[in-house]
Amino acid sequence: MPRILIVEDEPAIADTLVYALESECYQVSHVLTGGEALGSQKSSNFDLAILDVGLPDMTGFELCRQLREQCAIPILFLTARGGELDRVIGLEIGGDDYVTKPFSPREVVARVRAILRRASPAEAVPVQEPKLLRVDENGKRIFCGEVRLDLTAHEYRLAKALIERPERVLSREQLLEQAWEDPLAVTDRTVDAHVKSLRAKLRAVNPEAGESIQTRRGLGYAYIPVSQ
Repeated sequence: MPRILIVEDEPAIADTLVYALESECYQVSHVLTGGEALGSQKSSNFDLAILDVGLPDMTGFELCRQLREQCAIPILFLTARGGELDRVIGLEIGGDDYVTKPFSPREVVARVRAILRRASPAEAVPVQEPKLLRVDENGKRIFCGEVRLDLTAHEYRLAKALIERPERVLSREQLLEQAWEDPLAVTDRTVDAHVKSLRAKLRAVNPEAGESIQTRRGLGYAYIPVSQ
């Protein structure tokens, strides 16, 4: 939950901002002076600061400079001044955005959200290694790497049931229901025999693939994915 520091000496304006930001689930702290802001940032390490330019003890511009010496916190200036020069100064000294009073609290919230989004590093997308075994549902085939396995119908359905539930232990009864049209017509040993045959065909292509179907004694079998 992002933490927002508001530095504003007008309580009515501050209360409006606090309510609007807290309604969006931000953690908000409010102080009245630049000195308080510097102390708060040292102790709390906020994610964004909203600075009024006209503070009692220093300007928001000076506060921005001092905050920038401590950290790279994003800064949104809030002021009654609407002149172009003030906006340029605020942005040139390191401000990320500038809002002129009177303002809409919803606009400030939207600007805060946009600044935080820009300031946040892009999430690294994990690179998933290709799995050694994969199911071609349309062709009713199982591939080990690029090699198509020569499987019987029962072996295909057995392998598919395991591969589609990686690391999950399936009992012999569950595998019978998945791979046989009439599971009551065969025994648990039938599953064991087909697993043995399936492992042999996998090992013939890749020894690691044969070890990916593991026995869980007293429980059943599990497929543990192996990367190519």
